[in-house]
Amino acid sequence: MSQTSTSADVVLSVRNLTVDLPPGMERTHAVKDISFDLHAGEILCIIGESGSGKSVTANTIMGLLSPVITVSAGEIHFKGMDILAAREETIRPLRGRAVSIIFQDPLSALNPLMTVGDQISEVLEAHGFGTAESRKAKVLSLLEEVGLPDPALMRLQYPFRLSGGQRQRVMIAMALALDPDVLIADEPTTALDVTTQAQILDLIRKIQKRKGMSVMFITHDFGVVAEIADRVVVMEKGHLVEQGRADQVLVHPAHPYTQRLVAAVPRMRARPAEIREAPPVVLEVENLEKEYRSAGSFFRKARVVKAVNGVSFTLRKGQTLGVVGESGSGKSSLGRVLLKLLEPDGGAIRFDGRDIAPMDEASFRALRPYMQMIFQDPFASLNPRHTIGKILTVGPVAHGVAVAEARAKAFRLLALVGLDEQAFDRFPHEFSGGQRQRIGIARALMFDPVVLVADEAVSALDVSIQAQILELLARVQAEMKVAMIFITHDLRVASQICDDVIVMHRGVVVEQGPPAQIFRDPRHDYTRKLVSAIPGADWEPAATAV
Repeated sequence: MSQTSTSADVVLSVRNLTVDLPPGMERTHAVKDISFDLHAGEILCIIGESGSGKSVTANTIMGLLSPVITVSAGEIHFKGMDILAAREETIRPLRGRAVSIIFQDPLSALNPLMTVGDQISEVLEAHGFGTAESRKAKVLSLLEEVGLPDPALMRLQYPFRLSGGQRQRVMIAMALALDPDVLIADEPTTALDVTTQAQILDLIRKIQKRKGMSVMFITHDFGVVAEIADRVVVMEKGHLVEQGRADQVLVHPAHPYTQRLVAAVPRMRARPAEIREAPPVVLEVENLEKEYRSAGSFFRKARVVKAVNGVSFTLRKGQTLGVVGESGSGKSSLGRVLLKLLEPDGGAIRFDGRDIAPMDEASFRALRPYMQMIFQDPFASLNPRHTIGKILTVGPVAHGVAVAEARAKAFRLLALVGLDEQAFDRFPHEFSGGQRQRIGIARALMFDPVVLVADEAVSALDVSIQAQILELLARVQAEMKVAMIFITHDLRVASQICDDVIVMHRGVVVEQGPPAQIFRDPRHDYTRKLVSAIPGADWEPAATAV
């Protein structure tokens, strides 16, 4: 071990770690000969694209590797003990108490059949902490510490009743239950909107300082790195290619891979207004309404939530309208109502001169091919039992297109989205997240749509893949003149590709206008709050920052 790894302030030291993948994978190693230190009281960010080995490194430290993935070389020292060489009965008590982890998706990590209070209490009980009463008091204290409202009521809730940000706070409370020395956070803010993300980052930073913890923060978002990191480790395809102080790596990246990642980061940008003849209107929305009603009972009144409340806008051919706002603002509900995946409760949706809002499914079926959606999670929206060829052609064939014609079009669109012909006979699980999103775009284009609704289509992608998908959408739009509604919580992305933006808050449009005005000179307090919460905004070069 090097001298730095034996210094008094090093809490965790990874040395020459190599983790092997099973035969038949695209490479032989998940990580190859990586070394780094985590110092006492620091936040170390590990950054890289999907497949770079970030999560495998975290799971190796926690002892949570799949049985088919094996450690073939290296050491991981925690306070002088090699935890890779130690017996399981020695390591088990350290999990949670000495080293703890926050997972990326709290909904899948939390037990849906247990209240959140019982799940936190279970962690305490497993490590022999106190009595039932003292554990209850500790749970309430933890829920309060992570900023959840009304801890006594929150303790009794099930995960599905909480928002994404609230579930992530519960996961943080569980991870902090035993005051660990090291906290590993694996992409804990990836799917969160900007204000919730800012709150979670601020919470982790405050708790880390108060408790003097060491934090290993895994992310692919350079804005998050700029906001929270003391030092940075950059990984590419299992190799550690660069490490150093955060300001050094972000501003003066040395390795070409890090330079590419930094260059791909979306930056706030004011698109210049083009003076030209206005293209024809393809979609006109007026006073659109959508309500959700919860069932009442003898003890509880029925609750009405107006997810879409009096929304109006106009969409023109070949233009992009951005819809931004926090989770729960009504963005996705708006997109689904526009495509009649949800029935509106009021208002008008004029498409091709006809109001489709009151149409029943049989009447709307002929128009449905011309209004298509790109979903946030392409893996969940692609049938895992069908080949890509069948996924692309089944819809057009069902609408009367000849099989040969549908196949030929599928091959053309696969080429357009940057995939080769071999993709036609493969299954969704054989593709990366970025490739699956390309397939989702190709599927939406099979019908030659007039309107495309992209619902958080790039929110879970790495910055480099995100840049490729945005470039692809711009190219498709230029070639096919499709009008697009781009739903996103990433204001940096919206500023890059949108001609116009509407800001939604609790179902209401609070501000509307060109990105230059919305992001440079926001007029509504809510919009100002969104813009101020953008992570890492202050490190972006002045030439491109808004």
